Amino acid sequence: MQRCRMKCAPDKKVHPLWLRLTHWINAVAMTLMILSGWRIYNASPLFSFDFPNSYTLGGWLGGALQWHFAAMWLFAGNGVLYLTLNLLSGRFRQRFLPLSMTQLVKDGLSALKGHLSHHDLRQYNMVQKFAYLLVVIDGMLLVFSGLVLWKSVQFPFLREVLGGYDTARFIHFFAMAFLCAFVVIHLIMVALVPKTLLLMTRGR
Repeated sequence: MQRCRMKCAPDKKVHPLWLRLTHWINAVAMTLMILSGWRIYNASPLFSFDFPNSYTLGGWLGGALQWHFAAMWLFAGNGVLYLTLNLLSGRFRQRFLPLSMTQLVKDGLSALKGHLSHHDLRQYNMVQKFAYLLVVIDGMLLVFSGLVLWKSVQFPFLREVLGGYDTARFIHFFAMAFLCAFVVIHLIMVALVPKTLLLMTRGR
């Protein structure tokens, strides 16, 4: 009974202020980078399609590059702050560890059937753990590949690790596509479990 009171206490903070701030800053930075990135892509497309100009940012290549570089610093700096505070506060270990492939399969099947529980939002299910960890890795890949595209000569080691400039372009594109897919799924889950939006705005 005591355990239930502690677990279900409505006034207990689920998300600290620093987490909520970095989350919303990241949302702004990602939006700016994706929309300006689409305009940059249109200037030299990798595939036989363009993104609609009405869904891009910058107006032209030079303007899009300025928006992209400005948002890049916000995205990277905010990401470093997020990871640092997660590690120093112990939240990373508490929320994301341990990992289990067996439990991932079970939770994944439950999610597909619509039976995955969301009663205790202080605990991530295994699908959430892997999804959030993958998107953090994807964010790092976006930054590293972006550095190669921005300053290829200044980052020769990164360029070689990523397979060269041209390969880095494809890596950057597919990392962006993964991020967009994550955002879409994330928004769908928020719509299905709207109380998660309240948690990310007021912390409880």
